Amino acid sequence: MSNFHPWQSGTAAFLAFGLTAGAIAPFVTGASALAQTTSFSDVSSTYWAEDFITELAQRDIIAGFPDGTFRPDAPVTRAQFAAMMRKANQAFNKADQRGSTNFVDVPSRYWAYSAIQDAYKTGFLTGYPGNVFRPEQNIPREQVLVSLANGLDYSASSTSVLNYYNDASRISSWARTPIAAATEERLVVNYPNVKSLNPQRNASRAEVAAFIYQALVSEGEAQVVSSQYIADPTPVAQNFTIPAGTTIPVKYIREKILIAEEDEQLPLTLTVDANITTSDGTVLIPAGSEVVGELRSTNGGAQFVAEKLVMNGQQMTIDAASEVITTTETVTQGTSVGNLVKNAALGTAAAAAISAVTGDRAIATEELLIGTGSGVALSLIQRFLGRNSVDLIVIEPDTDLDLKLAENLVISAN
Repeated sequence: MSNFHPWQSGTAAFLAFGLTAGAIAPFVTGASALAQTTSFSDVSSTYWAEDFITELAQRDIIAGFPDGTFRPDAPVTRAQFAAMMRKANQAFNKADQRGSTNFVDVPSRYWAYSAIQDAYKTGFLTGYPGNVFRPEQNIPREQVLVSLANGLDYSASSTSVLNYYNDASRISSWARTPIAAATEERLVVNYPNVKSLNPQRNASRAEVAAFIYQALVSEGEAQVVSSQYIADPTPVAQNFTIPAGTTIPVKYIREKILIAEEDEQLPLTLTVDANITTSDGTVLIPAGSEVVGELRSTNGGAQFVAEKLVMNGQQMTIDAASEVITTTETVTQGTSVGNLVKNAALGTAAAAAISAVTGDRAIATEELLIGTGSGVALSLIQRFLGRNSVDLIVIEPDTDLDLKLAENLVISAN
């Protein structure tokens, strides 16, 4: 952090909403004037910060101006921020953390002198090097958030949460960790774009009201206000429907699969070959997810029938199947077994058939077999003995086994 930055760890500041001219005290209401502060002529019921402003006014924490306005877009000075401390600290209840100090630019006759001293002693506010306070300086949004986060002793689990903001690179280095903490505590309110922090822009009175109110909520001192402008990087799961008829491309670890035509039913796990996404790019089924099912041969054809989809450590039922594959290859006594099984996976019956017809007994134990982990039983080989040839179904997984959903598939995604 730069030595010239006023916001030190453990400090925070608050806004006094009122006039700042030297001879005019800020307009801060007492309890008797409360009814006059809960409605402002320039804060309509549809104004984005109306709920925050109204709630704080009803608590007698903020006030407007004598003409009945609030001036929500006006900037906030450090003196106003300190003056607000007296009201806000009734809820935060922070005790003195240190003794008083005398800032060279805050004389004892200055209207916010006592408020600045109180804010300093309780650790919510500090000054600049050289014992300077700069009371009339407008306060940027990032300083307000840093002040609240540090003063309320918030800590961030990670600064990666800042990736939520599209202008995170503009956050000052000294402010990144506290603003990450403020974000995790839901203190940040961004209007009109919830993902635009505008960290170095001067904070408006409405924005500071929103920040302070959210701090009260975080401390359990206020009810949650519903607002679409509260920054919340926590992913919210939504349900998306992948319609029936959608094709899911898959792949397998071998270039081809050979199975017998005679009623093989083999467990098989395929891998999704490409992300399945929504039109806006939300990934519903990531590439690399697994589809668990069964490869079945019957009536001269074969088909993969999916049973489970496994992704992100979870599994769900899926109703999908490949087209029926009818491509065959005839194996005879003179067939080159090496070429036939090169980079292939064999069903157990297919391996038994090849072994029986060609006489190559090694094929039953050395190739990648589907449906067994310990080779082919002799009884299965005997089933094909005496034949001069056998037809096998040839499946090319990358093209033949792409799946088509038979029913809608509902996916929960962030």
